Amino acid sequence: MRAMMTTPPAFPEQTRRDFLKTSAALGAALAAPAIVSGNLLAAANADTLRIGLVGCGGRGSGAAAQALKADPNVLLTAMGDAFPEQLQKSLKELQGDTEIAAKVKVAPDHCFVGLDAYQKVIASGVDVVLLATPPGFRPVHLQAAVAAGKHVFCEKPVATDAPGVRSVLATAKLAQEKKLSLVTGFCWRYDFARREFYQRLHDGAIGDLRAVYATYYTGQVKPMPPASARPQDMGDLEWQLRNWYNFVWLSGDGLVEQAVHSVNKIAWAMKDQPPLKAIAVGGRQTPNHQGNIFDHMFITYEYPDNVRAFLGQRQISNCANENSDYLMGAAGFGKIPGWQAPFLQGKETWRYREPKAGAAPPDMYQQEHNELFASIRAGAAHNDGAWMAHSTLLAIMGRMAAYTGQEVTWEDALNSKERLVPETLDWKMELPIAPMAIPGFTKLA
Repeated sequence: MRAMMTTPPAFPEQTRRDFLKTSAALGAALAAPAIVSGNLLAAANADTLRIGLVGCGGRGSGAAAQALKADPNVLLTAMGDAFPEQLQKSLKELQGDTEIAAKVKVAPDHCFVGLDAYQKVIASGVDVVLLATPPGFRPVHLQAAVAAGKHVFCEKPVATDAPGVRSVLATAKLAQEKKLSLVTGFCWRYDFARREFYQRLHDGAIGDLRAVYATYYTGQVKPMPPASARPQDMGDLEWQLRNWYNFVWLSGDGLVEQAVHSVNKIAWAMKDQPPLKAIAVGGRQTPNHQGNIFDHMFITYEYPDNVRAFLGQRQISNCANENSDYLMGAAGFGKIPGWQAPFLQGKETWRYREPKAGAAPPDMYQQEHNELFASIRAGAAHNDGAWMAHSTLLAIMGRMAAYTGQEVTWEDALNSKERLVPETLDWKMELPIAPMAIPGFTKLA
């Protein structure tokens, strides 16, 4: 079976200033409510919104459940995955959830399997598409969904290389033109506590921001099995897909796939202004059995006016863990201590307080979908495109600096010609595993 991976269009080289102008224009245009005319946002007036899920792993199943809880009149009518057993497992779990079981209406002929399953889901008559495959596929899947006029929930990150990010930026602009909603899985931006924290920060609660230190120190994720565990009849592509987290082209690596949440909070603190450059250290401490991702990195991002952001990322078992954010301002200090309530100490002391019982907001994962479906119903397109692409590229930029050992500018990252994702995929194709990067020897592309 073959699935054509559409090559993203060529893009002229961009500078940091160009990116700021483009993202600011896109953001400003998307801040205003969409004007509905003709068939634009036709689903906004439909009695029932039909949902299609692409990527039936744990995150995809969770997204489907949240989408079905976000609106009283929605149905899950199509599902797609590369592997049949994963799809059936997800379908069984969703059908077993008593809160949403009545909304799961996926007929056998709407269970699509294979590398082209996303195309079949999109063409199955759905109004909203949930994209939750390994992120290497995200640019092509997003492009196809928006081109077909579908509203989209798009998991993070949105690409694993710079050509993919440029493709996503173009698709986000197309979604704007079509007045389609595009919501991302950068869940912290939908958390009420963090929203209030960053709003106060931007309003000057601790003065001018001088530095950010973010930590993402966790245990090992999805260990790579040894080559001896691979069945003799399993092709290169299937082996890599079944162990997708361990390959840079599929996951982006631990920084781009996981710690990108912390990168995104750095971007949020900096009002999504691109940095000037980044420098980093990193490597692989634990055996990876032919995978090619680093398991630790430390990145320094330099912003205008000598502002710095630091990110420590490590995914090694039996080590001290932390996932917090420290923000230093000219007139105070702020902290987000893991999943606890954030606080600020500056002109005044503030700590987020949950509303009284019965009035607590939905969790951030649910809120993403609540806002997506509310925007569709209102005919007011919601579009996260510019900043979700920015945060993804910020992570890729850090990875580039760590993998090469070089100083990487924003322009280097944005205009990189390093294409990690194959343009065509076939179950029988030869797909050699790229060697692990070696700082000082691996070149910037």
